[in-house]
Amino acid sequence: MTDATQTHPATAGAANSMWGGRFAAGPDAIMEAINASIGFDRRLYAQDIRGSRAHAAMLAAQGIISDSDAAAIGEGLLTVLSEIERGEFHFQTALEDIHMNVEARLKDLIGEPAGRLHTARSRNDQVATDFRLWVRDQCDAAIGGLRELIRVLVAQAEAGADWVMPGFTHLQVAQPVTWGHHMMAYVEMCARDLGRFQDARARMNESPLGSAALAGTGFPIDRHATAAALGFDRPTANSLDAVSDRDFALEFLSAAAICATHLSRLAEELVIWSSAQFRFVALSDRWSTGSSIMPQKRNPDAAELIRAKIGRILGAAVALFTVMKGLPLAYSKDMQEDKEQVFDAADTLMLALAAMTGMIRDLSVNRDRLEAAASSGFSTATDLADWLVREAGLPFRDAHHATGTLVARAEARGVDLPDLSLDEMQAVNPAITAAVFDVLGVRNSVASRQSYGGTAPDQVRAQVARWQAAMEDWA
Repeated sequence: MTDATQTHPATAGAANSMWGGRFAAGPDAIMEAINASIGFDRRLYAQDIRGSRAHAAMLAAQGIISDSDAAAIGEGLLTVLSEIERGEFHFQTALEDIHMNVEARLKDLIGEPAGRLHTARSRNDQVATDFRLWVRDQCDAAIGGLRELIRVLVAQAEAGADWVMPGFTHLQVAQPVTWGHHMMAYVEMCARDLGRFQDARARMNESPLGSAALAGTGFPIDRHATAAALGFDRPTANSLDAVSDRDFALEFLSAAAICATHLSRLAEELVIWSSAQFRFVALSDRWSTGSSIMPQKRNPDAAELIRAKIGRILGAAVALFTVMKGLPLAYSKDMQEDKEQVFDAADTLMLALAAMTGMIRDLSVNRDRLEAAASSGFSTATDLADWLVREAGLPFRDAHHATGTLVARAEARGVDLPDLSLDEMQAVNPAITAAVFDVLGVRNSVASRQSYGGTAPDQVRAQVARWQAAMEDWA
């Protein structure tokens, strides 16, 4: 396949003829380089050919072109598709974009009928349709990737529904939680991501094709037919908006940036948890690398790279928002800058989703280390305060003060709260009884958190069951 930036003397003047003789001389090399988009929009070839075949079929059905011309166009476009997929297509920079490259090759193959394909459309509605189809496909891919990640997170949650671990705020031990509860938190995050991509897909599922340059067309086209042929719910209702809208790409990038943020947060926890200081988890060799100088090292490089990917995806969103922010209606050449960022963000997101899914699937969890860590840092202090309110009738602020006093005494002795004697506790508040020790163990603590959405194993299993039912519906 020829490099897209190569200039082909045989095609000199092709841009002139494309512009209908308006210009007497062809663009120089710099103008050609800044104007051409074939180096990146070639990725839209399948969508471009699909849209053109639907358009040609509609033109014939409406009697705008002959059935024989439509058949020749349809077959010729399939030949072009096959050539591109086999890597045999000769992309030409002088032809600027994927649309003109396909049309020029179609003319080589079938002759005069190729010139009728562009009846009742413009490159403005053509590219809007192609790009919308491509982004719609990426929404589907992201939805599929998120579903796979949710599956492995739910599996981890089910396995560890009653594994006790420390819950953190400010990265300080706060209260005991369960491993399953922690995994299910990321399920909920991914579910919101899933919903955002589904919502974006539903909103973008309108066809711009037939809007032409900006004002529609005088030909008796059937936009509902082409919309249905391309899997859209309906045609767009305003031709000006249709050719100048890139909300669908902005929504995709916004959803991708939020999703990448969630992946980055989980990746950060994997980096921390797999460190020698924590030893909560071990990443498999498939998702780790070694050091060139320190043989003992196992580096969580995959997690670190996922943690960084948000930069590229958020950067893509900011770039496209900046491109679009001041554009008057309808189409401006600025909008050629809409694709590269989206292409890169989509590729980056899918890679990050696949890598995170693999890491979570292969993750080994150190249950003993989790429970030992959960028992440190006075993690059941809140349980003690709650007990004083519930059983001793203290106002919460008084219970909070008494508990703080007991924590200070335990800290001074170098022990945890359950290690204090009843006499020591009653010296702070005589209402404390031996029953308090029932809530001070970390297992008792998590078992007591029975409120809906809480960390109790029964609650975790209920949420796991809810998601397992939802996953059956996906199939």
